[in-house]
Amino acid sequence: MENLKADLSILDLVPVLEDGTPAEAFRNMVDLAKHAEQWGYHRYWLAEHHNLPGTASSATSVIIGHVAAHTHSIRVGSGGVMLPNHAPLAIAEQFGTLESLFPGRIDLGIGRASGTDQSTIRAFRRNLHNDNDFPEQLLELRSYLNPGLGGSLPGVRAVPGEGLNIPIWLLGSSGFSAQLAGQLGLPFAFASQFAPDNLLPALELYRRHFQPVSLDKPHVMIGVNVIVAETDEEANWLATSQEQQFLSILRGEGGKLKPPVDHIDRLWSAEEKAIIRSKMLRYGARGSADTVRNKLSAILKETGADELIVAAPVYDHQARLRSYELLAETMN
Repeated sequence: MENLKADLSILDLVPVLEDGTPAEAFRNMVDLAKHAEQWGYHRYWLAEHHNLPGTASSATSVIIGHVAAHTHSIRVGSGGVMLPNHAPLAIAEQFGTLESLFPGRIDLGIGRASGTDQSTIRAFRRNLHNDNDFPEQLLELRSYLNPGLGGSLPGVRAVPGEGLNIPIWLLGSSGFSAQLAGQLGLPFAFASQFAPDNLLPALELYRRHFQPVSLDKPHVMIGVNVIVAETDEEANWLATSQEQQFLSILRGEGGKLKPPVDHIDRLWSAEEKAIIRSKMLRYGARGSADTVRNKLSAILKETGADELIVAAPVYDHQARLRSYELLAETMN
């Protein structure tokens, strides 16, 4: 059977289980990262979110360092750091520190969203920045790492950080970051695991506007929800945890990751089911190895993606490990 020609990576939001704690979530995170390294995954990225009881990845640079310290070769990074929440200098110093501690293994994925609600934005920033500031913030950050770009504040240097070769990715769910990534010649990652509607137009924008500055050619990563089990039925059952998570978000509710349920249709309306299934499964897959392989093959043909970054919020940690193990076997 022919290999699917794309790198395979993991996106971890560090889910907190309904009967669990963040400390347990961090232990599961490290265990998954160690296994992912053994199974040949390319990157292990952690996503910045705030004020969500079921997500423990808020202090993103801290847990990147923790994962990197417990692994040996897998690339570790942010998927992403939400730059408007931070001073560009602070991010340059944090990732300069990480790159100095773990040379050649750190990725800096940058997003322009907040990763949270309006009240938490105010708690973070004290005021609301305009998204139009993002290109200037990005230039300032990149200039602290590469002073030749000329966008940093005079007399201010990132130590550590300055002169280090830290790959910067732009992340997005619309055309704005796609076009900007193309113009700057940066790799681009699209959040199709929760915002699939704009994927193909965004990739077309990125490729059309690409300038060979940082890269010789475009490099695309897409987010996918994937759950693999021994049978389609088991995978569909495991996926009800994520479906309940999407349902809570859709209803404006919080909460931790819930166990799977036998009768998910009792929990949602037909309209809610259609919305959630379209977001989860349009660019994602769940089922046996053969089912998942066929769906991912179709996604790669449609998008031309160079890399898949996989989210799999499975409630049972051993079942989550098995899903990623089966996926690695499926892709090779």
